Amino acid sequence: MLTEKQQLKLKKMLIEQKRELIGETNEGENELTAKASLRDATDELSTIDNHPADLATELYDREKDMALKVHSDDLLGQVNAALERIENDTYGVCAKCHEDIPYDRLRAIPYTAFCIDHTEAKAIPTDRPIKEEVIHPPVDNSFSGRDDDDDELQDNEDSFQIVAQYGNSDTPADFEGDFDHYNDLYNDKDEDMYSALEILHVSKEDSLNGQISQQYADEARKHDYLE
Repeated sequence: MLTEKQQLKLKKMLIEQKRELIGETNEGENELTAKASLRDATDELSTIDNHPADLATELYDREKDMALKVHSDDLLGQVNAALERIENDTYGVCAKCHEDIPYDRLRAIPYTAFCIDHTEAKAIPTDRPIKEEVIHPPVDNSFSGRDDDDDELQDNEDSFQIVAQYGNSDTPADFEGDFDHYNDLYNDKDEDMYSALEILHVSKEDSLNGQISQQYADEARKHDYLE
C-alpha cells in the first residue's frame, strides 16, 4: 500500500509528464497540419516527376514524426488513466491480480497498471512479407541447383557474358585503347563458357586418409560431391 507522501509524489510526476506530452502532441499536430501533404513538407511544386530516392529522407522524417505522435497520444492516454485511478483510489493496484504494485516500479513507470508479473507482453510479429514465398535467398554455391539433365555448368560471370553480347551501358570512355567499332568494345563475347561434362566426386577414402580436410569433406557431402 502506498503512503500518502508516495502517492502525492507519483501524482506530481504524472501531472508533469502529462504537461510534457500535451506540449509534444500539440507541436506534432501543428507541424503535421501545417505540412499536410508531402509536397508542402518538401516545398516541391510536384512530387510526381521526382525519383522516389530523392524524397527518401523527407519521407522517412515524415513517417517518423507521425509515429512519434501516435506514441505520444498512446502514452498520454495511459497517463490520464493513471490519474483517474488516483482519483478513484485504485492506483497502485495490479489490474489483473489485484496485488499492490511495488513503489520502485511505480516510480520508474508511474502510469503502469500492472505488476511486473502481469505486465502486458509486447508481442513480436512473426509474419513475413508475402513476397518471400517466391523470392529465394541466394546460395553460396551457384552449382548446387544444377539440373541432372543439363551437363553444362554456368557461373554468374558466364551469365553476364551471354547478356552483355547484346549490349550494355559501357561507353568508349570506360575502356583503354583504340577501337574501330562499337562491337569491339566488349571482346569477351566469344570466350568459351565454363562447362563440365563429368562431375568429379571425392571418395570417403580420401577423406579418411587425410588427403582433404574434414571441413572440405563436409562441404562436398552437403552439395552431393562426396560418394
